[in-house]
Amino acid sequence: MARRSSSSSSSGAWRYLNPAYYLKRPKRLALLFFVFVAATFAFWDRQSLVSEHECPSCVRVNEGIVFSQEILVTAHVFDVITDGKSEISRLRNEINQLHGQLRKAGVLLEENPATEIPRKDLVEIDPINNERREKVKEAMLHAWNSYVKYAWGMDELQPQSKNGVNSFGGLGATLVDSLDTLYIMGLRDEFQKARDWVAESLSFDKDYDASVFETTIRVVGGLLSAYDMSGDKVFLEKAKDIADRLLPAWDTTSGIPYNSINLAHGRAHNFGWTNGDSILADSGTEQLEFIALSQRTGDPKYQLKAENVIRQLQKIYPSDGLLPIYINPQSGQASYSTITFGAMGDSFYEYLLKVWIQGNKTESVKHYRQMWETSMEGLISLTRQTTPSNYTYICEKSGGSLSHKMDELACFAPGMLALGASGYGPEKAKQIMNLAEELARTCYNFYQTTPTKLAGENYYFHAEQDMNVGTSWNILRPETVESLMYLWRLTGNKTYQDWGWDIFEAFEKNSRIASGYVGLRDVNSGEKDDKMQTFFLAETLKYLYLLFSPPSVVSFDEWVFNTEAHPLRIVPTHGSNGQSIETAKPVVRPFGRKQGKQG
Repeated sequence: MARRSSSSSSSGAWRYLNPAYYLKRPKRLALLFFVFVAATFAFWDRQSLVSEHECPSCVRVNEGIVFSQEILVTAHVFDVITDGKSEISRLRNEINQLHGQLRKAGVLLEENPATEIPRKDLVEIDPINNERREKVKEAMLHAWNSYVKYAWGMDELQPQSKNGVNSFGGLGATLVDSLDTLYIMGLRDEFQKARDWVAESLSFDKDYDASVFETTIRVVGGLLSAYDMSGDKVFLEKAKDIADRLLPAWDTTSGIPYNSINLAHGRAHNFGWTNGDSILADSGTEQLEFIALSQRTGDPKYQLKAENVIRQLQKIYPSDGLLPIYINPQSGQASYSTITFGAMGDSFYEYLLKVWIQGNKTESVKHYRQMWETSMEGLISLTRQTTPSNYTYICEKSGGSLSHKMDELACFAPGMLALGASGYGPEKAKQIMNLAEELARTCYNFYQTTPTKLAGENYYFHAEQDMNVGTSWNILRPETVESLMYLWRLTGNKTYQDWGWDIFEAFEKNSRIASGYVGLRDVNSGEKDDKMQTFFLAETLKYLYLLFSPPSVVSFDEWVFNTEAHPLRIVPTHGSNGQSIETAKPVVRPFGRKQGKQG
């Protein structure tokens, strides 16, 4: 009897090793699988701790690889889920059931694992956004492939003529401007092809008078962003090369830079049409890039040149924070000229806020925030509302008189205000955010009030007439969709996504042709021009893609965008003053304005 009992017990134990036993019992098979996965993760985590202990220098590389895989997953996981919310609910129920069985089996687990997930780790599965994002990605591929086919290595594509033009001295402007967009969208092959061209063919030894501003925001910014994302040092080396060629522009009596320089010979000067003055935006929109370059190279010279400009402007900063668009580079004094948040003024104010963010909001960059807040009071003083629709707009100012005109370029302001609102106390933050949302509504209606649903270059406002188009071309500008992206991320209001989609569809309908994308000579008639602006790939399509992506893709906590939409990684500083220049290393991630001229 005992012997039979022993035999029966033995055979009962062996049956748990027979696969057929589990095939007939799917719940137990699932339980076994779950235990196996949990054990695997525990072993993996233990091995990671051992590896970090044995090789601390490997940790950053490993983090980069993991984050690289993470951005790939983020970019593609949404493409395979069509009914995400119901699927997640079903899976959570199954997980909870399995956890209950495991607890009964004596396996200790965290309580309520499927219900107590931190919000930051939740990813909303939205099939509509998935589809929209893929449409934007396809648009980027169409623009890029057209450039590759007809204008490879040249600055800009002329889609209707099907050829390229070197409007920036032959620096491969579209290619360099597109690098991080390709990377963010996970277009590996396209990025690698562009990277090889940069390494093998990009030369800055050009007898060409380059705009310091445009070259900084597009080329220096584009190369630094590509470096921060990929970790490929060829981009940092090229960024240093071009920045060194730009530096003599700052050799003025005041330190306010000249706005043009010959890349081969280092001769700097200002444009003839400014009567020898430097332009406010052109002189105050290099700080992000040059500070970042000093951080990444360990050489302070770039940061010192760029930050000296702000110190000089502090000396003449008015009580309302509104500077005229022309500054004398020798005396450092402002010339009598227009005050505007549009062309030639815009990004100066943008960078006051963003350098504060780049500097981790520490004491050493506090003066940037203070200057920005002063300027925002000035901006508020320039706002008016139309009748009968109550559109809020930003006037321009000349002397003591206001001009009821607003550039589409000034539509970066809603996004800037939204980004800066959190630095105020609660009541003021609400006021600033409300203003941002009101201005965004106006900018969206710049688009909606034309027959093509694309915005003109600027608008005029009249009593009882709301607004009408002034300069009627559209050159694929990004500022409105930029602000919609910021507002969606910072408010969670999906209306901004819908508005962005309306704008994208208008571009698709009016600007897309077989050989790329073109602007419109007239947003009323729909007549097309013959230029695909570099910022359409660098900014417009990137911001649209991010508008339909989770906020964790190029997170505001880790990155700050330059005025050409190139994300630069925020480098942590040691101590509260943040004064030391820290050599920054890239976060390796495998795939994850401005004054354009009408063509």
